[in-house]
Amino acid sequence: MDTFAYSQQGICILHSPFCDSGPDLPANKLGVHSPTRVFGGSSQLRASGILPMGLKFSRCTSGRAGQSHSVKTWDGINSQCTKVYGRHAQEGLLEEEVPHISETRGPFKLFPGQAFPLGVAEVGNGLNFAVFSQNATAVTLCLSLPASGKSGKRGGGTIELALDPHKNKTGDIWHICVEGLPRSDVLYGYRVDGPQSWHDGHRFDSNTVLVDPYAKLVDGRRVFADSSQKLAKFMGTYDFDSLPFDWGHDYKLPNIAEKDLVIYEMSVRAFTADESSGLDVNKRGSYIGVIEKIPHLLELGVNAVELLPVFEFDEFEFQRRRNPRDHMASFYLCFTFCNLINTWGYSTINFFSPMIRYASSGGGPINAAREFKEMVKALHMNGIEVILDVVYNHTNEADDKYPYTTSFRGIDNKVYYMLDLNNGGKLLNFSGCGNTFNCNHPVVLELILDSLRHWVTEYHVDGFRFDLASILCRGTDGSPLSAPPLIRAIAKDATLSRCKIISEPWDCGGLYLVGGFPNWDRWAEWNGKYRDDIRQFIKGDAGMKGTFATRIAGSADLYRVNKRKPYHSINFIIAHDGFTLYDLVSYNFKHNEANGEGGNDGSNDNYSWNCGAEGETDDANINALRSRQMKNFHLALMISQGIPMMVMGDEYGHSRYGNNNSYGHDGAINNFQWKQLEERKKSHFGFFSKAIKFRKTHAVFCQEDFLKKGDVTWHEDNWDNPDSKFLAFTLHGENEDIYLAFNAHDYSVKVWIPPPPQNQRWYRVVDTNLASPNDFVFEGVPGVESTYSVAPFSSILLEAKPAS
Repeated sequence: MDTFAYSQQGICILHSPFCDSGPDLPANKLGVHSPTRVFGGSSQLRASGILPMGLKFSRCTSGRAGQSHSVKTWDGINSQCTKVYGRHAQEGLLEEEVPHISETRGPFKLFPGQAFPLGVAEVGNGLNFAVFSQNATAVTLCLSLPASGKSGKRGGGTIELALDPHKNKTGDIWHICVEGLPRSDVLYGYRVDGPQSWHDGHRFDSNTVLVDPYAKLVDGRRVFADSSQKLAKFMGTYDFDSLPFDWGHDYKLPNIAEKDLVIYEMSVRAFTADESSGLDVNKRGSYIGVIEKIPHLLELGVNAVELLPVFEFDEFEFQRRRNPRDHMASFYLCFTFCNLINTWGYSTINFFSPMIRYASSGGGPINAAREFKEMVKALHMNGIEVILDVVYNHTNEADDKYPYTTSFRGIDNKVYYMLDLNNGGKLLNFSGCGNTFNCNHPVVLELILDSLRHWVTEYHVDGFRFDLASILCRGTDGSPLSAPPLIRAIAKDATLSRCKIISEPWDCGGLYLVGGFPNWDRWAEWNGKYRDDIRQFIKGDAGMKGTFATRIAGSADLYRVNKRKPYHSINFIIAHDGFTLYDLVSYNFKHNEANGEGGNDGSNDNYSWNCGAEGETDDANINALRSRQMKNFHLALMISQGIPMMVMGDEYGHSRYGNNNSYGHDGAINNFQWKQLEERKKSHFGFFSKAIKFRKTHAVFCQEDFLKKGDVTWHEDNWDNPDSKFLAFTLHGENEDIYLAFNAHDYSVKVWIPPPPQNQRWYRVVDTNLASPNDFVFEGVPGVESTYSVAPFSSILLEAKPAS
C-alpha cells in the first residue's frame, strides 16, 4: 500500500479506503491493514517516524495565521455550552479571546478545535470534530476522502490524526478543527483507546474504527440485504454542500389533536418491498415508495403513520454471529437462523442518521436524508402525521459474548451502558438484546434529547413511540426511578412540546408500568391491558364484560389521574410483534419454527382463538366466523375512547402463518401484499376503511375527557354474572346518539333497542354478521324495530338520525 509523503508530518494518507461506502467497493477495509496509521501516544508515533500534531492550544479559531480574534460561535452554542459535560471549560472557551495558532499538514490546516457542538460542524473555514469520552486515554480521528471529482467513490486517501489530550481536549470532549477538507463525501470515525480493565466496565479497542454517536449521516452498505456487502463497515459522514431542503411555501404541519389521531403502524421497507406493489424495483422498500402509496393511506382513512425504526441499523447483524436469544439445537435450525435478516430494525447503530438503505436506487446517506424529508413533506401535505418508533433502550452492539462493536461500546462503554460493577463489570440486560443503554446518565440523556430535537427540527417529525420505555425509567444501576430525569426532560423540552410522545411502558426486566408510567401529564402509553382485555372478551372468555366496558370507555381506571386524558391510552389489539389480526383468529399457538430459535421466542400469551381449526382451512363456516371476528375487533377499536392504532396489512387480512415474532424475515411473511389487498378491496378492506372514517366523522368516539354521567347509557343489569358475554350501550354526544352491542356468545341474543331521541329513528350502520357490503352501510339502513337479534360472535352499531 502506497502512502503519501505527509505521513512524516503526523498525517497518514493512504490510497486504499477505510471501508466500503457502496456496492462496488471492497468491504471492511478500515483498520485491517494500515502500517503507518496514527494512534496511541507520542512515543509510539515517534518510534514509527510519525510525529504527533504538537498543537499549541486547546481552543479553536479559524482564519489566517497571526490573527487574533474570539472563537466563532453560532446559534444555540450558548445553550450547548452549559450542558452537563465540560461546562466550566467550555464557558471559559467562549469567554476568552485567544491568538490564532494553526499547523499546516499537506493540503490541510489543523486547529485545536472546540468542544461544542458534538459531532461535525462548520467553524469559519474549517470543520470541527468533537466526540465525548470520559475514560479514553487516546483518541484518533480517522478520515477517508473521496476520489477527486467522483462523489461517493473512495480513493482520495485516508488520514488519521492523533489528538493530543493536552491540546485537543476540553473536559471530557476530544476535538480538532481541520481546514481544507471537502464539505461532503468524507467518511470519518474514531479509534479510541483506554483502560483495559473489563471488571471496571471498559471495552476499549483502538483497532476498531467507531461511528461518531453524533454523526448526522452514516454510510456503509447502500442496498438492503446486499450479501456481497455483508461485512461493510459503517462510518459517519456529513454534508455541508447541499442547499437547505425546500419544504415549500404552502407547506404546514398537520398539528392533529391527539384525540383525533388514528395511527397506522408500518414498516417503510415492508410497505412496498413486494413485487406486487407495482413500483419500479429501485423504489421498492424506500421512503419514495411510501410517497407512491399515500393514496392507499388516504383511502383507508388513517391520519398518522408510526414508522418502525428508521435510524441506521444493520440488517445482517444476525448473520455476523449467533443471536444472544439463540436457542438452536440442530444444524438445520442454525442454517435457518443464520440466514435471517433484521427487517424490523430494533437494533440502532446511530440515533441521528436515517436508514440509508431506505433511499431509492441505493442512493446513499445524502439522498436518504433528502428522500426522508420528501416523504414527510408529502405525508404532511396530505394531512398525515409522522411518528417514529425509536429504540433508545439498547443498541446493536449486543453483549460481551458476541459483541458487535460499532460505536458506544468502544467510545466509552462505562458511560453508555448499564453495568453491574459488583459482578465483574457485566452488562445489565433489561432489553433482552444483550445490553441496556444508560439513559439517565447525564451524557446519555443529553444525547437522546439532542437526537430527538434533531428529528423534529431537521426532519419535521410529529412524535415518537419509545420502545421498551420502562428502561428509560431506570437509574444508572438499573433500579427503577419514580421521577426519571430523561422522561421529565422529554416532557418539558421546548422543541419537543408539539410532539406526540408515546411509551411502551414495560421492559424485559419485568418493569411493567401500564397506567403508572411517569408522565408529567404528557406521555401517552401503549395500553397493553386494552389489547389483552379486548382480545379475551371478543373471543368469548368468561368474566370479561365489565373490563371490556372499562377499556372501550377510555380505561379511566388507568388514566384518570391528575390531568391525564383518554387519549393518553394508545388502544391497540395488534402490533408489529405478535399475531396479525388474521392470525389472532386463526391460530391457538405460535408457529415460529422459521425463526430458528426452537420455538422459544415470541409470546406464549396471545389470547387467540382459531375459531375451530389451526391455520388455513377450507371450512366455509370457520372462515366466515374468522371474518366476523376480525370485524368485531376492528369495530371495538374504532369506537373506543382513546387513540386507536392498527397495523399495516390488517386492512386486508395479512397472515404470517402463525409466526408471532417475524423480526428476521425479509419477504412475504412481513411484506405488504398488494394483490391480496385488491382481492379484498370491496369486502374486508371496505369494512375497515368505513369504520375508520365513521370514527373520524363522529366526535362521540373522540371525547376530550373521560365519559361522565350523561355521556353513556349502559343497557346492562347483569354485570356480576361471569357467564354474561353480551354488552350493549348508547353513546350520547352533541346532536348524535350511537347504539352499540357486542355479542361474544356462541348463540344469538335478542336485544331490546331503547327508543331513539324525539323525532329521530334508528338506522343500522353495522352488523358484522352480514355479508359485504351490507355489513357496513355508512349512511345507515332504516327500519330498525324495537328488538334486534344479534348473531353469535357479532356486533352491531345503530345511529339515531332525523326521521324522514
